[in-house]
Amino acid sequence: MKVLVTGANGQLGWDMILELKKRGHEPIATDILDSFGQDCEYKKLDITDENAVREIITKTNPDVVVHCAAWTAVDAAEDEENKPKVYAINVLGTKYIAKTCKQIDCKMIYISTDYVFSGEGTEPWEPDCEDFAPLNYYGKTKLEGEFAVKNALEKYYIVRTSWVFGSHGNNFVKTMLRLAETHKEVSVVNDQIGTPTYTPDLARLLVDMCETDKYGVYHATNEGGYISWAEFAKEIFRVAGKDTKVIPITTEEYGMSKASRPGNSRMGKEKIEDNGFDSLPLLPNALKDYCFKIS
Repeated sequence: MKVLVTGANGQLGWDMILELKKRGHEPIATDILDSFGQDCEYKKLDITDENAVREIITKTNPDVVVHCAAWTAVDAAEDEENKPKVYAINVLGTKYIAKTCKQIDCKMIYISTDYVFSGEGTEPWEPDCEDFAPLNYYGKTKLEGEFAVKNALEKYYIVRTSWVFGSHGNNFVKTMLRLAETHKEVSVVNDQIGTPTYTPDLARLLVDMCETDKYGVYHATNEGGYISWAEFAKEIFRVAGKDTKVIPITTEEYGMSKASRPGNSRMGKEKIEDNGFDSLPLLPNALKDYCFKIS
Protein backbone atom coordinates (compact mmCIF):
# COMPACT_ATOMS: atom_id res chain seq x y z
CA MET A 1 0.00 0.00 0.00
CA LYS A 2 1.32 3.43 -0.95
CA VAL A 3 0.70 6.10 1.72
CA LEU A 4 1.51 9.80 1.38
CA VAL A 5 2.08 11.58 4.70
CA THR A 6 1.97 15.37 5.04
CA GLY A 7 3.89 17.05 7.83
CA ALA A 8 6.36 14.16 7.91
CA ASN A 9 8.90 16.15 9.92
CA GLY A 10 6.42 16.63 12.77
CA GLN A 11 6.01 14.35 15.78
CA LEU A 12 3.18 12.23 14.38
CA GLY A 13 4.29 12.38 10.75
CA TRP A 14 7.74 11.11 11.69
CA ASP A 15 6.32 8.10 13.52
CA MET A 16 3.83 7.45 10.72
CA ILE A 17 6.72 6.97 8.30
CA LEU A 18 8.50 4.65 10.76
CA GLU A 19 5.34 2.56 11.27
CA LEU A 20 4.59 2.32 7.55
CA LYS A 21 8.13 1.12 6.80
CA LYS A 22 7.97 -1.39 9.65
CA ARG A 23 4.71 -2.80 8.29
CA GLY A 24 6.05 -3.19 4.74
CA HIS A 25 4.08 -0.36 3.16
CA GLU A 26 5.46 2.26 0.76
CA PRO A 27 5.56 5.67 2.48
CA ILE A 28 5.92 8.98 0.66
CA ALA A 29 6.98 11.70 3.08
CA THR A 30 6.07 15.33 2.37
CA ASP A 31 6.81 18.52 4.28
CA ILE A 32 7.65 22.15 3.66
CA LEU A 33 11.29 21.62 4.69
CA ASP A 34 14.02 20.99 2.14
CA SER A 35 14.99 17.56 3.44
CA PHE A 36 13.80 14.59 5.49
CA GLY A 37 15.88 12.51 7.86
CA GLN A 38 14.52 9.05 7.06
CA ASP A 39 15.25 6.69 4.18
CA CYS A 40 12.14 6.91 1.99
CA GLU A 41 10.75 8.87 -0.94
CA TYR A 42 10.44 12.53 0.01
CA LYS A 43 8.67 15.42 -1.71
CA LYS A 44 8.92 19.02 -0.56
CA LEU A 45 5.34 20.32 -0.41
CA ASP A 46 3.69 23.57 0.63
CA ILE A 47 0.10 22.49 1.24
CA THR A 48 -1.15 26.07 0.79
CA ASP A 49 -0.15 25.85 -2.89
CA GLU A 50 -3.13 24.18 -4.58
CA ASN A 51 -1.26 23.43 -7.79
CA ALA A 52 1.61 21.80 -5.91
CA VAL A 53 -0.81 19.69 -3.86
CA ARG A 54 -2.62 18.51 -6.97
CA GLU A 55 0.60 17.78 -8.86
CA ILE A 56 2.35 15.79 -6.14
CA ILE A 57 -0.67 13.76 -5.05
CA THR A 58 -1.78 12.93 -8.58
CA LYS A 59 1.74 12.03 -9.73
CA THR A 60 2.48 9.80 -6.73
CA ASN A 61 -1.06 8.36 -6.84
CA PRO A 62 -1.18 7.04 -3.25
CA ASP A 63 -3.81 4.67 -1.87
CA VAL A 64 -4.10 6.83 1.26
CA VAL A 65 -3.12 10.36 2.27
CA VAL A 66 -2.49 10.83 6.00
CA HIS A 67 -2.75 14.55 6.61
CA CYS A 68 -0.64 15.37 9.68
CA ALA A 69 0.54 18.83 8.59
CA ALA A 70 -1.04 21.69 10.53
CA TRP A 71 -0.40 24.98 12.28
CA THR A 72 -0.35 23.80 15.92
CA ALA A 73 1.08 26.84 17.76
CA VAL A 74 -2.17 27.56 19.58
CA ASP A 75 -1.23 30.88 21.21
CA ALA A 76 0.55 32.26 18.14
CA ALA A 77 -2.58 31.48 16.11
CA GLU A 78 -4.39 34.21 18.06
CA ASP A 79 -2.11 36.94 16.66
CA GLU A 80 -3.88 38.85 13.89
CA GLU A 81 -0.79 38.83 11.66
CA ASN A 82 -0.69 35.00 11.84
CA LYS A 83 -4.37 34.27 11.23
CA PRO A 84 -4.21 34.33 7.39
CA LYS A 85 -1.38 31.80 7.46
CA VAL A 86 -3.13 29.62 10.04
CA TYR A 87 -6.25 29.62 7.88
CA ALA A 88 -4.27 28.84 4.74
CA ILE A 89 -2.56 25.85 6.36
CA ASN A 90 -5.37 24.38 8.45
CA VAL A 91 -8.35 25.10 6.19
CA LEU A 92 -7.28 25.77 2.61
CA GLY A 93 -4.45 23.21 2.63
CA THR A 94 -6.82 20.57 3.96
CA LYS A 95 -9.43 21.50 1.35
CA TYR A 96 -6.87 21.18 -1.48
CA ILE A 97 -5.77 17.75 -0.24
CA ALA A 98 -9.34 16.49 0.18
CA LYS A 99 -10.32 17.75 -3.27
CA THR A 100 -7.36 15.97 -4.87
CA CYS A 101 -8.05 12.75 -2.95
CA LYS A 102 -11.56 12.86 -4.40
CA GLN A 103 -10.18 13.26 -7.93
CA ILE A 104 -7.97 10.16 -7.70
CA ASP A 105 -10.40 8.13 -5.51
CA CYS A 106 -7.95 7.99 -2.62
CA LYS A 107 -8.62 7.49 1.10
CA MET A 108 -7.77 10.35 3.46
CA ILE A 109 -7.00 10.47 7.18
CA TYR A 110 -7.31 13.93 8.73
CA ILE A 111 -5.79 14.52 12.17
CA SER A 112 -8.00 16.79 14.24
CA THR A 113 -8.25 17.87 17.86
CA ASP A 114 -10.35 17.99 21.02
CA TYR A 115 -10.24 21.79 20.59
CA VAL A 116 -13.21 21.64 18.20
CA PHE A 117 -15.40 21.36 21.33
CA SER A 118 -16.21 23.97 23.97
CA GLY A 119 -14.55 22.14 26.86
CA GLU A 120 -17.60 22.58 29.07
CA GLY A 121 -18.98 19.99 31.50
CA THR A 122 -17.38 16.76 32.67
CA GLU A 123 -18.76 14.13 30.29
CA PRO A 124 -16.55 12.76 27.50
CA TRP A 125 -17.11 14.19 24.02
CA GLU A 126 -18.21 11.45 21.64
CA PRO A 127 -16.85 11.17 18.07
CA ASP A 128 -20.19 11.76 16.38
CA CYS A 129 -21.19 14.68 18.63
CA GLU A 130 -21.70 17.86 16.58
CA ASP A 131 -21.99 20.28 19.49
CA PHE A 132 -19.00 22.24 18.22
CA ALA A 133 -17.90 25.46 19.93
CA PRO A 134 -14.11 25.94 19.64
CA LEU A 135 -12.66 28.45 22.10
CA ASN A 136 -9.70 29.62 20.03
CA TYR A 137 -8.68 30.29 16.45
CA TYR A 138 -6.65 27.09 16.16
CA GLY A 139 -9.72 25.04 17.11
CA LYS A 140 -11.91 26.99 14.70
CA THR A 141 -9.60 26.32 11.76
CA LYS A 142 -9.23 22.63 12.60
CA LEU A 143 -13.03 22.35 12.69
CA GLU A 144 -13.27 24.02 9.27
CA GLY A 145 -10.72 21.47 8.09
CA GLU A 146 -13.03 18.69 9.27
CA PHE A 147 -15.91 20.19 7.30
CA ALA A 148 -13.70 20.44 4.20
CA VAL A 149 -12.92 16.72 4.42
CA LYS A 150 -16.54 15.70 5.04
CA ASN A 151 -17.84 17.87 2.20
CA ALA A 152 -15.35 16.52 -0.34
CA LEU A 153 -15.06 12.83 0.49
CA GLU A 154 -16.79 9.63 1.45
CA LYS A 155 -13.58 7.64 2.01
CA TYR A 156 -12.30 9.56 5.02
CA TYR A 157 -11.24 9.08 8.62
CA ILE A 158 -11.21 12.07 10.94
CA VAL A 159 -9.16 11.18 14.01
CA ARG A 160 -9.29 13.62 16.91
CA THR A 161 -6.47 13.38 19.40
CA SER A 162 -4.97 15.45 22.22
CA TRP A 163 -1.85 16.22 24.26
CA VAL A 164 0.47 14.61 21.73
CA PHE A 165 4.04 13.60 22.58
CA GLY A 166 6.74 11.68 20.70
CA SER A 167 10.49 11.38 20.64
CA HIS A 168 10.81 13.55 17.50
CA GLY A 169 10.05 17.19 18.24
CA ASN A 170 9.07 19.33 21.21
CA ASN A 171 6.27 18.47 23.62
CA PHE A 172 5.10 18.64 27.24
CA VAL A 173 6.95 15.49 28.30
CA LYS A 174 10.25 16.75 26.94
CA THR A 175 9.70 20.12 28.63
CA MET A 176 8.95 18.52 32.01
CA LEU A 177 12.02 16.28 31.83
CA ARG A 178 14.17 19.27 30.92
CA LEU A 179 12.78 21.29 33.84
CA ALA A 180 13.42 18.38 36.20
CA GLU A 181 17.13 18.79 35.56
CA THR A 182 17.19 22.30 37.03
CA HIS A 183 14.03 22.69 39.18
CA LYS A 184 13.04 21.04 42.46
CA GLU A 185 9.40 21.95 41.82
CA VAL A 186 7.24 23.07 38.89
CA SER A 187 3.78 24.67 38.76
CA VAL A 188 1.37 22.94 36.37
CA VAL A 189 -2.29 23.55 35.52
CA ASN A 190 -4.72 21.16 37.22
CA ASP A 191 -8.13 22.29 35.91
CA GLN A 192 -7.77 21.16 32.29
CA ILE A 193 -8.69 17.47 32.05
CA GLY A 194 -7.92 15.16 29.15
CA THR A 195 -5.69 12.32 27.95
CA PRO A 196 -2.17 12.31 26.47
CA THR A 197 -1.32 10.56 23.20
CA TYR A 198 1.98 8.86 22.33
CA THR A 199 2.65 9.26 18.62
CA PRO A 200 4.06 5.75 17.91
CA ASP A 201 0.88 4.28 19.43
CA LEU A 202 -1.36 6.60 17.38
CA ALA A 203 0.64 5.86 14.23
CA ARG A 204 0.01 2.14 14.68
CA LEU A 205 -3.75 2.76 14.88
CA LEU A 206 -3.69 5.02 11.82
CA VAL A 207 -1.93 2.38 9.73
CA ASP A 208 -4.51 -0.15 10.95
CA MET A 209 -7.21 2.22 9.69
CA CYS A 210 -5.45 2.65 6.33
CA GLU A 211 -5.79 -1.09 5.80
CA THR A 212 -9.61 -1.02 6.19
CA ASP A 213 -12.64 0.81 4.87
CA LYS A 214 -14.14 1.51 8.31
CA TYR A 215 -14.51 5.21 7.60
CA GLY A 216 -15.79 7.86 9.98
CA VAL A 217 -14.84 10.06 12.93
CA TYR A 218 -12.80 8.59 15.78
CA HIS A 219 -11.23 9.74 19.03
CA ALA A 220 -7.82 8.27 19.83
CA THR A 221 -5.62 8.82 22.90
CA ASN A 222 -3.76 6.51 25.25
CA GLU A 223 -5.76 4.57 27.83
CA GLY A 224 -5.61 4.81 31.61
CA GLY A 225 -8.28 7.34 32.51
CA TYR A 226 -8.61 11.11 32.33
CA ILE A 227 -6.03 13.29 34.06
CA SER A 228 -5.00 16.94 34.45
CA TRP A 229 -1.77 18.41 33.14
CA ALA A 230 -0.49 18.44 36.74
CA GLU A 231 -1.26 14.73 37.13
CA PHE A 232 0.40 14.09 33.78
CA ALA A 233 3.53 15.86 35.01
CA LYS A 234 3.54 13.75 38.19
CA GLU A 235 3.28 10.57 36.09
CA ILE A 236 6.15 11.72 33.86
CA PHE A 237 8.40 12.29 36.88
CA ARG A 238 7.36 8.98 38.45
CA VAL A 239 8.10 6.94 35.35
CA ALA A 240 11.37 8.81 34.70
CA GLY A 241 12.52 8.42 38.32
CA LYS A 242 12.61 12.17 39.01
CA ASP A 243 11.87 13.67 42.44
CA THR A 244 10.66 17.05 41.12
CA LYS A 245 7.56 18.23 43.00
CA VAL A 246 4.46 19.33 41.05
CA ILE A 247 2.53 22.34 42.39
CA PRO A 248 -1.04 22.27 41.00
CA ILE A 249 -2.39 25.67 39.89
CA THR A 250 -5.48 26.89 38.06
CA THR A 251 -5.53 28.11 34.48
CA GLU A 252 -6.29 31.59 35.82
CA GLU A 253 -3.26 31.45 38.11
CA TYR A 254 -1.07 30.34 35.20
CA GLY A 255 -2.32 33.31 33.18
CA MET A 256 0.26 33.18 30.36
CA SER A 257 -1.84 31.94 27.43
CA LYS A 258 -3.26 34.11 24.67
CA ALA A 259 -5.66 31.37 23.57
CA SER A 260 -8.44 29.96 25.73
CA ARG A 261 -8.08 26.27 26.52
CA PRO A 262 -10.92 23.79 27.11
CA GLY A 263 -11.34 22.63 30.69
CA ASN A 264 -12.92 19.35 29.59
CA SER A 265 -10.93 17.53 26.92
CA ARG A 266 -12.26 14.10 27.85
CA MET A 267 -13.01 12.13 24.68
CA GLY A 268 -15.03 8.94 24.33
CA LYS A 269 -12.98 6.28 22.51
CA GLU A 270 -15.20 3.21 22.49
CA LYS A 271 -15.75 3.53 18.75
CA ILE A 272 -12.18 2.30 18.17
CA GLU A 273 -12.85 -1.14 19.65
CA ASP A 274 -16.44 -1.18 18.37
CA ASN A 275 -14.99 -1.10 14.83
CA GLY A 276 -12.46 -3.84 15.48
CA PHE A 277 -9.36 -1.74 16.11
CA ASP A 278 -7.05 -2.12 19.11
CA SER A 279 -7.13 0.71 21.64
CA LEU A 280 -3.94 2.58 22.36
CA PRO A 281 -1.83 1.20 25.27
CA LEU A 282 -1.93 2.51 28.82
CA LEU A 283 -0.23 5.86 29.39
CA PRO A 284 2.43 4.56 31.86
CA ASN A 285 3.55 2.02 29.25
CA ALA A 286 3.77 4.75 26.63
CA LEU A 287 5.85 6.93 28.95
CA LYS A 288 8.20 4.04 29.72
CA ASP A 289 8.74 3.49 26.00
CA TYR A 290 9.30 7.21 25.45
CA CYS A 291 11.87 7.47 28.26
CA PHE A 292 13.66 4.38 26.94
CA LYS A 293 13.86 5.87 23.42
CA ILE A 294 15.29 9.22 24.54
CA SER A 295 17.70 7.80 27.15
